Amino acid sequence: MADEYQYDEKENFDGKKVKVLGATYETGKAEGCSDWRAKLETRDEKVNYLKSALRYWYSKDWYGSEKRKQEV
Repeated sequence: MADEYQYDEKENFDGKKVKVLGATYETGKAEGCSDWRAKLETRDEKVNYLKSALRYWYSKDWYGSEKRKQEV
C-alpha cells in the first residue's frame, strides 16, 4: 500500500530534507450539479434540511468559533 503513494522531497524548518506525502486524490471531473430539492420528497424533509443547513447564520445556539460572532 505504501508503494501506491507519491512522495515529494522538501526542506523542513531546520533545512533538512524530508519526504512529504504528495497528492492522494483521484483525478476526475464533477458529474454535474444536483438539485437538493429533488433529493428530498416531503415538505418536512426540506424544512429540516434548511434549518440544519442555515443553522450557522440563524441559530441562537453557537458552538466553537461561532461564539465570536456578534448577535445583531
